[in-house]
Amino acid sequence: MLFLFAVFIFWFFGRNLDWQEISQSLRRANAFYLISAMLIISLGYLLRAIRWQTLLVPITQTSLKELFATTTVGYAAVFLVGRIGEIVRPMWLPMRDRRVRPSAALITIGVERIFDLAALICFFSVNLIWFNSPAGHEAEFGYVKFIGNLMLVGVAIGFIALYIYQKYAAQFIAWFERATDKKFFPKRIQKIFLSLLRQLSKSLRVLKDWREVTAVVFWTILLWFSIAVPTWLVILAFDLPLNFSASLFVMGWAAIGSLVPTPGGAAGAFHAATAGGLIFLNINPNDAAATSIAMHLVYFAPAVFFGLYYFLHGDMSVARFKSLLDSEHAVEEIEEGERNDTVRRRHGDVEQKTEDQRPKTEDQIANRKSQIENV
Repeated sequence: MLFLFAVFIFWFFGRNLDWQEISQSLRRANAFYLISAMLIISLGYLLRAIRWQTLLVPITQTSLKELFATTTVGYAAVFLVGRIGEIVRPMWLPMRDRRVRPSAALITIGVERIFDLAALICFFSVNLIWFNSPAGHEAEFGYVKFIGNLMLVGVAIGFIALYIYQKYAAQFIAWFERATDKKFFPKRIQKIFLSLLRQLSKSLRVLKDWREVTAVVFWTILLWFSIAVPTWLVILAFDLPLNFSASLFVMGWAAIGSLVPTPGGAAGAFHAATAGGLIFLNINPNDAAATSIAMHLVYFAPAVFFGLYYFLHGDMSVARFKSLLDSEHAVEEIEEGERNDTVRRRHGDVEQKTEDQRPKTEDQIANRKSQIENV
């Protein structure tokens, strides 16, 4: 069904275009700029893995190599099957790194998406402050600017809400447990939600430590620059009369198009939204279409390349992947993860108690030896 929807959008997008002119425009594109854009996009996937590792620090230790592999496999899945492929990342990582529970991976990806959305809105909205209105689109630009400011306010409110939840997570979780402790509410579903809420609370501990917050924000800014710069390079490849500020504007439109859950990396919707942003900036529709096609390939081709490589060389168990998607097994994974967390906490307490009982100074050591000799 989604595939047919993608075909319809792509047909609607290209029904009035001159595909011969688009083909010529694609052949004339500067290959150096396009290759450079793909290399920077590849770096962006590494930055995503580093940021994911930073978000997982309050919960568990992880391997950067496995995070990079999982990130590329996940985005390859998004390209192949649409947004439903997002479920691959939180299910795939626990199979490659047993220290990470599926619920922890899922929650940190959710937090990651919050930071991504906030960064995208900030890039788009702040850029509108000095962005000049395209000739002939002054009225429409006023609406775009208003929506951008509204989204910026929404980001601020969202982070305040997350901070409040993190601060009072124990009370909120206790309230939810009491509210769902009813006969009609399935116990397994309750356990899953309670575990997700606890994992969210752990993941949001980064908001307590300004060093961790700074680290996440730093990697997020670098990540979105690694998307904005390739966007500009693609625009340069087609010799369009637009500056870097305009590329941030186009990136915002492209991101909106990529949210449509169609296969092929939001095929059709991505192209229509990106081309729409370029046409809004008074770019010829055929050049805008050619640019959107190239930009789509630049954004997703590296992920498909790396993702297929890791998928074919990962020695992964398809049976285990399917079992992780099963609701009953998900509960077992959560319960096992919570038991492991409890064991680690108790082990840490025992080690700390043993450490506290050890003599720390030479006098204490001498006293201990004396006590042993007296005995």
